[in-house]
Amino acid sequence: MVMARVRSKTTSLNAKLVQQCHLFSQLPHDLISDITLHFRRDTWTKNTYISQKQLLERFYILTDGRIEMVRINPQTGRCISLELLGPGDGFDLIALLDGKPHDMVFSPIEALQVISVPMTKMREWIWTYPELNQQLMIYIAQKFRERENMATDFSLYNTRIRLSRIILKNINNHVQQQHTISGLSDDVLARLVGSVRQVINQQLQTWKKEGVIEKKRNQIVVKNLQKIIDDAHLSLVRATESY
Repeated sequence: MVMARVRSKTTSLNAKLVQQCHLFSQLPHDLISDITLHFRRDTWTKNTYISQKQLLERFYILTDGRIEMVRINPQTGRCISLELLGPGDGFDLIALLDGKPHDMVFSPIEALQVISVPMTKMREWIWTYPELNQQLMIYIAQKFRERENMATDFSLYNTRIRLSRIILKNINNHVQQQHTISGLSDDVLARLVGSVRQVINQQLQTWKKEGVIEKKRNQIVVKNLQKIIDDAHLSLVRATESY
């Protein structure tokens, strides 16, 4: 990756932008107004390289765009995605909690809008404000549950089921009565599923022949949502609420 230039940077933000983040959504208005003064905003391109030094110095929160959390085997080059972060998500939680470098690559899927605050200030807030501490615990518990579900899926279910669940988790709200997954290439889907591109492409082509999906460049249009739900071995309620 090539280090990209920061397109914009400000030292003063609208408090509503900070409150849209999961960690701060339930904080009192006065507290939000106070902590907003310490944030700055950046725009990163898709090719932005995010260094470990950056992640140790500042705590970043996505306000627009998606970023992939990737682990890489240095011997084989094989990759796996542990999570796809979206607007409202903070990163890197591990570095925030233990202050140590995290063996993880954060790879933007598309151009990003982020806000950030110095790590020292974020840790100070966690110890100073019980409301933020409580929100952090809830957010961490949510991430633990997601990792638990992922580990279970990898261990107990085949590629078709795992891919179905990834599609349901990342499906956009219907637009013109269509359900779409945008911006996720076969390579990204393979990393999220824990497989390889050829296997993912084969399953997508099978669904395409069955009329379940239409596939375009980095976009999947789901024509038969119930079939994806059935292949995911989920009920309609769980599919719409948990995925």
